[in-house]
Amino acid sequence: MIPEQYLSAIEKAAGLVRSARHAVAFTGAGISTPSGIPDFRSAQTGLWERDDPMEVASLTSFLHTPERFFNWLRPLARTSIAANPNPAHFALADLEKTGHLKAVITQNIDDLHTRAGSQIIFELHGSLRSLSCLVCHHSYSAQEFLPEFIESGIPPTCSVCHALLKPDIVLFEEGLPANTWYQAEAHARQADLMIVIGSSLTVTPAAYIPQVAVESGAQVIIINRTPTYLDKIATVRLPLDVAEVLPAITKQVL
Repeated sequence: MIPEQYLSAIEKAAGLVRSARHAVAFTGAGISTPSGIPDFRSAQTGLWERDDPMEVASLTSFLHTPERFFNWLRPLARTSIAANPNPAHFALADLEKTGHLKAVITQNIDDLHTRAGSQIIFELHGSLRSLSCLVCHHSYSAQEFLPEFIESGIPPTCSVCHALLKPDIVLFEEGLPANTWYQAEAHARQADLMIVIGSSLTVTPAAYIPQVAVESGAQVIIINRTPTYLDKIATVRLPLDVAEVLPAITKQVL
């Protein structure tokens, strides 16, 4: 149930989406927490509350302590594969299908936007859909390896050279995929409306994308429970459950 004091803000947000020429969504872990996937920084429940990211999710950890990396990855992969898109994911897909949303730029690796039906998606941190060999550069579908890895805990290895396979996600110490970044940045520069959803905007450089839109004159809608660095300039800020707010906005738009 959406509190009554926010109903006018939802109407305003719907009006902004309806009138936008080039609306773009920027999503973070908060859009997937209603699907049961934990975020990284929430107090007590965030993944980094339990583990030091540099020790378990860095390129160094993959190369030098792979057992720690794969022990960290296994429950996350299990949860991501078992999760289903929630109403917020479907709302964005509906906005895209009806021409009200031009792109989704996401920090998430869980593939839920794709599974919800969104088509134009820029995954700044990669995804769990594929794995690559850093030695011979062969690439594999995750479906070939992840179910068995989740079941057994045995890390996947390349069928050609037998080196460990790395999921195609961006680890700490790695750069973002250049082409994905350039396309996401181009959409941000074209945007006249940036909708920030479920991101605290603290993970850089990804968090700079909404700022690019702002510098190009875009208005901003922020749907996030915790504060962000763009709150003061947001046209609409809704610190509510994304799985309730986005469908409510979309219903009014459509």
